[in-house]
Amino acid sequence: MKYELPKLAYSYDALEPFIDAKTMEVHHSKHHQTYTDKFNAVLEKYPVLQDVPVEQLLKDLAKLEVDEKDRNAIRNHGGGYLNHKFFWEIMAPKKEVNEELKSEVEKEFGSFENFKKLFSETAANHFGSGWAWLVRDENSKLKVYGLNNQDSPLSLGHTPILCLDVWEHAYYLKYQNRRAEYVEQWWNVLKFL
Repeated sequence: MKYELPKLAYSYDALEPFIDAKTMEVHHSKHHQTYTDKFNAVLEKYPVLQDVPVEQLLKDLAKLEVDEKDRNAIRNHGGGYLNHKFFWEIMAPKKEVNEELKSEVEKEFGSFENFKKLFSETAANHFGSGWAWLVRDENSKLKVYGLNNQDSPLSLGHTPILCLDVWEHAYYLKYQNRRAEYVEQWWNVLKFL
């Protein structure tokens, strides 16, 4: 199975003014395409892995019978492929509130505002490149944390619920070094919650 760059459900300018069209275009058509291409390249070496879904590869990352260099390539490029795919899917120009998730978030974190503050601080204060995540852990408990680079919560046995890309390529054209401002504006395009 060869992975392809997923099509967006909206145009590059649909998230304006919060995420600009040029950033969306470069982020999707260049960065995400590169992760896709490099993920496919490493899978070419392992025909037995080509029909295994990327989610399963990331879940089983530590157990894969591959060179360590290729394990890192699957982590980085497979993670980059899947993290970005998920990121595009949780954003939209119009909100569709998921009342069940919102209620669960409020119960777990005390209020939506408490959750938003924790998630925003996690994203804004993440050192270097990576992602902020809301996940369901192995005990089905909601957790917020950051992961470096293109690491996936799936490799920790956790189920991703939402994520925010805090690599500079996700915001630098519009926000330059103002990551906290990007994080605050991103809440306007989060599809649910």
